[in-house]
Amino acid sequence: MENLTWSGELGAVLNPVLALSVLVFAAGFVANFVMTLAGMRAGEMVVNPDHTLSLRRTPVDYALMAMKYAVLVFVLGCAGYVVGGVLMGGPERTGILGAMAARLLPVWVGLIAVFALSITFKRRLGLYGKLFDSPIGMVGFFLVMFWVFTAIFAGTVATHGPIDVISQMRNELPGTALPDPREGQYAWYLLGGDNLGRDVFSRMVYGAFEVLKIAPLATLFAFMVGITLGLPAGYYGGRLDTVITFLANLVLAFPVILLFYLLVTPEIVAAGIPNYLSMVLFLFPVLFLVVLFNSRYRTQPGLRNVIVAAVVAVGGLSYLSLISDPSDPDLPLLFRLWPEALDLFDIPGNLLIVFVSVVFVNSPTVFRIVRGLVLDIKTRDYVAAGQTRGEGPWYIMLWEILPNARGPLIVDFCLRIGYTTILLGTLGFFGLGVSPESPDWGSTINEGRRLLTIYPHPALPPALALMSLVLGLNLLADGLREESLKD
Repeated sequence: MENLTWSGELGAVLNPVLALSVLVFAAGFVANFVMTLAGMRAGEMVVNPDHTLSLRRTPVDYALMAMKYAVLVFVLGCAGYVVGGVLMGGPERTGILGAMAARLLPVWVGLIAVFALSITFKRRLGLYGKLFDSPIGMVGFFLVMFWVFTAIFAGTVATHGPIDVISQMRNELPGTALPDPREGQYAWYLLGGDNLGRDVFSRMVYGAFEVLKIAPLATLFAFMVGITLGLPAGYYGGRLDTVITFLANLVLAFPVILLFYLLVTPEIVAAGIPNYLSMVLFLFPVLFLVVLFNSRYRTQPGLRNVIVAAVVAVGGLSYLSLISDPSDPDLPLLFRLWPEALDLFDIPGNLLIVFVSVVFVNSPTVFRIVRGLVLDIKTRDYVAAGQTRGEGPWYIMLWEILPNARGPLIVDFCLRIGYTTILLGTLGFFGLGVSPESPDWGSTINEGRRLLTIYPHPALPPALALMSLVLGLNLLADGLREESLKD
């Protein structure tokens, strides 16, 4: 079995195209930079003698056009690798890039379906639909959804298990063939092997699942805590505002990474502090939903009672299952009292610690944002109109003020997922909070950095994956911010 090249047969056609597009973009960028320093500006619209408008182009315009078309050609070249990898079949012909594109086929199908449906019905989808009017937002959405679908289809996309070890493949280069593959086993390590002989490509794919199963949900919990506390603090003010703001400022006084480090250290974990924090923090989503539906249907007592009872039953059972683990003898007795028969699910100890840490660190910042928005919005006329109609305070907060604060909150939600992703990578890099064999990107980068000057290939893929996900979240937030301002 021969080793793979990067581009295979596709490289004879596509590599020159990609190289030319990069050169043209670089030349256009340099030319635009020099002309801008020289005082030249882009062309302006002029009025012709017949009263029509035309654009008077300058060399700056041509440099910008060269850069734009170079980017378009580069994207088409990359698409050529994807299409070639899917259609040509066989890694020997398509090379490493084509083989990875073929493995990612479920991801491409999911992206095409989501974009096609979203663009078709974008006028009916509110702010989400308007996102597809923003090129920046679409690029960010593409990057984010790429990793979301990669995480969903990780078992199909990955070529090997995340902890499968083949000792002969230690630190082997990308495209190296397995020495003696079994029947049905993928015959190559597409991105090489790490220092233990594990497949770097598969660990990068499974790492997406490890990151995305924590960051979005933990950020959502943090928002529920921040919103539940920020709404009454900003609306009522007074002593309630003073006390909650003081506590939030107390948490924010610690550097974020130091606070994370403290919460996941073995001594703090042994004292049970993360578990006690989970008792408090995990209660907020249930309270939020109860207050939300109670305020919405307070004029319909029958329907309200049914909905609130269902939320209390389901939320309470989920809450008790989350905070308890009767099978873990190391936990304090308080967290082992819940009957094992009613314990629907358990979160592994390391994962629970990281999850609680993310919620605890992010909640005060969300609280400050929500409080500031409420202080501004509560002075609007429609809030006064709701008060005049006799609406309750929580109805006004949740159904009048909160919907009108959705733009900044959605943008911050996307950005905060990015920050959380970086923090999770940092924790993994320091070996804190997650199991040592976890394929999360931070742990993989940490393992690969030890031989970085000799074998850079184990550390670069997870680092680029982390960078692209955070970049996508930032671009998505920018697109949402632009469109929310137009709303």
